[in-house]
Amino acid sequence: MNILTKDLSGHVGETITIKGWLYNKRSSGPISFLELRDGYGFVQGVVVQKDASEAVWQAAESVTQESSVEATGVVTKHPKKENVFELQIKDLKILQLAHDYPIANKEHGPDFLMDNRHLWLRSSKQWAIMRVRDAIITAINEYLHQENFIRVDSPIFTPNACEGTTTLFPVPYFDLGTAYLSQSGQLYSEAAIMSVGRCYDFGPVFRAEKSKTKRHLTEFWMMDAEAAFVEHDENLKIQEGLVRYIVRYCLERCKEELIILERNTERLKKADAPFTRYTYDEAIKKLNAMGSDIKYGDDLGNDDEGLLTKDSEVPVFIEKWPKTIKPFYMKRDVNNPDLVCNDDLIATDGGGELIGGSQREDDAELLFERIKVEGLNVEDYQWYLDLRKYGSVPHSGFGIGLERTVRWICGVEHVRETIAFPRTIGRLKP
Repeated sequence: MNILTKDLSGHVGETITIKGWLYNKRSSGPISFLELRDGYGFVQGVVVQKDASEAVWQAAESVTQESSVEATGVVTKHPKKENVFELQIKDLKILQLAHDYPIANKEHGPDFLMDNRHLWLRSSKQWAIMRVRDAIITAINEYLHQENFIRVDSPIFTPNACEGTTTLFPVPYFDLGTAYLSQSGQLYSEAAIMSVGRCYDFGPVFRAEKSKTKRHLTEFWMMDAEAAFVEHDENLKIQEGLVRYIVRYCLERCKEELIILERNTERLKKADAPFTRYTYDEAIKKLNAMGSDIKYGDDLGNDDEGLLTKDSEVPVFIEKWPKTIKPFYMKRDVNNPDLVCNDDLIATDGGGELIGGSQREDDAELLFERIKVEGLNVEDYQWYLDLRKYGSVPHSGFGIGLERTVRWICGVEHVRETIAFPRTIGRLKP
């Protein structure tokens, strides 16, 4: 009977078969301990020489790291660890014997590991990160559907930019000139809400920024959500609800993975509480008081974000930024037209910015003026202006970066570990 490692608890005392790979092994005289991985979890297989046939013992002795195997034996409870199970192996078949697996059980440099990313994914840490990533994706989809959003995907090829073309990848597009790889599906989602009320898209986006930080990728995944008849304060409540839902979901369903990653789950538990809010002005004053030399009108750097969340147990919203440093589509604050109704959400524990959002400008004339001030081609945005001419309503939206969220939940140092095959300015392979 073929069984997955994640289901072993229901088969104690039974003879079952595990199909997978040898992750690691060690020997203690006449006993061989084989750590097996089947993609769903890990289990220690035990081969006792006196109880095994000669063929099985020889297979246990000769099997190498990352060889594919089929192990049959009796499921038993671990003698010392609660809710941990072992496989007392009676039969062991080597399906393919691996030779000279390049990633040994020792420290390797990041360049070596990235060159061998197709193999590095098999490590327990990378296994755990990929499963947490999947859990976060599921949590995002679940939460948004509970909040009456539906998924309406936007195109990867776009004729114009969401925020200017300086950080976009141009692509020759048949006889129609230059297209660009999308940096956000926001504008298209704004069109869709006039049909479906609330929607989101979820897919890869591209930024041609020559950034070498621990938080930047060239290709990454973004969820952009838009909602009709939602204004600034409600927009923040939806964002906070989403992040807190992700935290609870991962704490409940990724216990084993977070243990492997050595994540401080107490810190994550404390993050599931009402978030702190600062206006941009309050944030600048607080940073100056903490020793930062940031000036009003500057964007926040990584160090500034770290200072603001240094003593916080919950993520921090920074809202109401100067319009001069934010995109053209953000709605001006009715109490101060020099500000826009927007927010950035900064995570704890050095997680950095997870979300950027705003109420969108719903007045056609004001939006037209902002497009001209930004020096954008009005003709390229005529379809976007149409949305303000035919039944315009107050509406808001936000985008959450998947890889940055995975980095924060997992507590890993570099964002390149949070996607199976990362693309950075210096890496296109494997």
